[in-house]
Amino acid sequence: MSEDLFVGIDVSGQTLDVASTAKAGSWQVSNDSAGIESLVKELTALKPTVVVLEATGGYEFEVACSLQAAGLAVAVVNPRQARDFARSMGVLAKTDAIDAGELANFGRVLHMHPQRERFIKPLADAQLQRLQALVLRRRQLVQMLTSERHRSRIAHAAARPSIERTIEFLKAELADSDTEVAEHVQQHHAQLAAILTSMPGVGAASVGVLLAELPELGKLDRRRIAALVGVAPLNRDSGKMRGKRSIWGGRSDVRRALYMATLVAVRHNPVLKHFYNRLVAAGKLKKVALVAAMRKVLGMLNAMAKHRCPWNPALSA
Repeated sequence: MSEDLFVGIDVSGQTLDVASTAKAGSWQVSNDSAGIESLVKELTALKPTVVVLEATGGYEFEVACSLQAAGLAVAVVNPRQARDFARSMGVLAKTDAIDAGELANFGRVLHMHPQRERFIKPLADAQLQRLQALVLRRRQLVQMLTSERHRSRIAHAAARPSIERTIEFLKAELADSDTEVAEHVQQHHAQLAAILTSMPGVGAASVGVLLAELPELGKLDRRRIAALVGVAPLNRDSGKMRGKRSIWGGRSDVRRALYMATLVAVRHNPVLKHFYNRLVAAGKLKKVALVAAMRKVLGMLNAMAKHRCPWNPALSA
């Protein structure tokens, strides 16, 4: 039986450096339609077990989608994880060719991971890609609006009229963005959105983020979905030392939306309010209790999505 083959691709705005575990060295193609098309043909012929790329702020999106559309398994990994892996292998130098080779080696290790499907994201169809773009733009508008509001507090009087005009413009853009997200969700995900928003505290904005950034919702068990989002507590123990559990990694955008939904839920959702207050009364720090409530909210939403069942307080208590 032939040995599994793994490919790593170091992505930049102009080029794609490619390496495989089957041969030494690397090769390069342009990061444009022509280069990606030639790479897809080449890798389709090689039939790699998995192709590994780093998330590079969007530069990897076209090549990842093209490879997945051709039927190849693609893992888009966190750059920090890839760099930590290279260091653990004793590779301290950093070039595009070296990074591509280490990504290929990282693919071999990922393939042996018992939960390797966590790293192999399904191909986003055109509808999901559009929703992801709309949700991303909304998040950018919120960030710009927040920045302008902060500037208005410390700006000189001469600059405030410009800032106020910008704030009004961004508020109008944000309203339009909310409308676009809501219309897309209503058109393509109306049933699931209605189920998720039936939970008190979970609004349309949170559901938009969940649908766009967490397509695995309802497809994994509660422990794995919590680990994927980054709300599962991680141990920090060594010998007799027992460190504080903390959350780490995961999908920060989903976690941020879940945090805001949970803040509302622990005030207005009787089940979550009782759960949160019970933990605080037992001596838990409020932040710890809130993270536990976030994990519970996510678990409930995951079950609701899995069984296509709306909110039922009797079953969730």
